[in-house]
Amino acid sequence: MLIELAQGDITAETTDAIVNAANSSLLGGGGVDGAIHRRGGPEILAECRALRAGHYGRGLPTGKAVATTAGRLAARWVIHTVGPVYSATEDRSPLLRDCYVNSLAVADELGAETVAFPLISSGVYRWPVDDAVRQALTALRGADTRVQTTRLVLFDEKTRRVAEEVRSAGP
Repeated sequence: MLIELAQGDITAETTDAIVNAANSSLLGGGGVDGAIHRRGGPEILAECRALRAGHYGRGLPTGKAVATTAGRLAARWVIHTVGPVYSATEDRSPLLRDCYVNSLAVADELGAETVAFPLISSGVYRWPVDDAVRQALTALRGADTRVQTTRLVLFDEKTRRVAEEVRSAGP
């Protein structure tokens, strides 16, 4: 699988699926989650409400992933995943890697060949950017998937530079 790094706005991606760094409620929020819901329109929220009324009445567990329509976005689907909040005293990195692996498993179920990811948990959940990139690359490189191309969409130039440095340093 090809892993690309790009700087930009994930809501503008034209991949088959984009991944939403959602909160467990699935009902929108700030950051990437809010941007996807705002730009994607009410169709995404309607499907998220249906998920909450069904299998996810208590919310989507951390590390799991589920898909909805992409509404007005250029992508076909949004794959919602809940990243862990960073902790300096507890290793939650397996949960962070699960976000990527489980999102790819959902992408496989959908038949998606291209998937764009944000840098999960690196915003309001305070995961250090360099380690968030390391965890993302580790998960993506090790994933058993039919997805052909993944793109890690980084919000700003500083984050993209850190991601390039981490990738250049190797595993």
